[in-house]
Amino acid sequence: MSKTKRRTAVKVLNNSGDRRAAPGKPSIAWQNKDITSKYFGENLKGKSFAVYGLELPEIKEVQPTNLPAIEANELRLDHLFLLKDDSLALVDYESTYADSNKIKYLNYIVRTLKRNMEQHHFPCKIRMIVIYTADIQPQQTKERMDIGCLQFQLEEAFLIQKDSEQTEARLQARFQGNQELSAEEQMEFIILPLTCKGNEEKQACIRRCFEMAKLLEDADMQRFLLSGMLVFADKVITKEDSKQIKEWIMMTKVGQLFEEEKIQYGREIEKNVTKSVTKTNELKFSKILLHAGLSIEEISNAMTVLTTDDIRKIAERMNPTPDIRKADPKSKTPQQADGASKF
Repeated sequence: MSKTKRRTAVKVLNNSGDRRAAPGKPSIAWQNKDITSKYFGENLKGKSFAVYGLELPEIKEVQPTNLPAIEANELRLDHLFLLKDDSLALVDYESTYADSNKIKYLNYIVRTLKRNMEQHHFPCKIRMIVIYTADIQPQQTKERMDIGCLQFQLEEAFLIQKDSEQTEARLQARFQGNQELSAEEQMEFIILPLTCKGNEEKQACIRRCFEMAKLLEDADMQRFLLSGMLVFADKVITKEDSKQIKEWIMMTKVGQLFEEEKIQYGREIEKNVTKSVTKTNELKFSKILLHAGLSIEEISNAMTVLTTDDIRKIAERMNPTPDIRKADPKSKTPQQADGASKF
């Protein structure tokens, strides 16, 4: 290699690892745009993708996903892992399929290989893994591409083959019983929202997973699971949910407990306000029904907040004379009672 080319390669390599952003551009965290990826990555060692249906060695190390390129743009894949057999696993997940995506994957592979050659001076074994959300069926994709001079093989995982409801119910029972999750169950949790079809179902699952994770007493495990879910759900999670989960991750245990108290207090206030509004409406409606001649018992059966005694008191305030009995056919006037006794 000439001195000029060597200097260019070194410059590209150094720039790819620089965390400082150019003036006017947002900074990019080392692993996946967000500091939550660090929590996730630090605890992935020893885990595997077997639970997703992929027969791969365990993860040895999480590597940076910003790939070097001579071009001005920076190409970023979803995840890059060093596995125990020293192969590199490039992981992307998709909710749609297109043959043209293979061009994107080839770019990932070429740039990953380029960085590896510059750092270690020998080619490494590279695996291109695509995890498809529950929106994609196996028959919709093609795992191979053959263009003569190049044969390209993907390793695919289809989350539609995971029973999302059964998995969630099983994990929920583990969380509620405060039981320790196995490595496989941890990997199931972080990918669980992607096993649901459609964005609405995924969003709802993300929120349920957040509530489940709150049940954990192990703060480190809680951070790992939530940060992992954020990393994998990055393309589908709303900004509001993402912000709320990130803030929770950064809180201390005391802060989390205080936040839960605030949420519970807010729910109680909302419940009381709703009950108060309902009672006000039922008071007005009861008066209308009493004027219409319905009995106290009939009106009481139609209410959700007011009791029979409440309706009776309303009727008494409206008609303090014996005429009140007209509102309740079961009640009898003194004259009626006397007449009945004569017979």
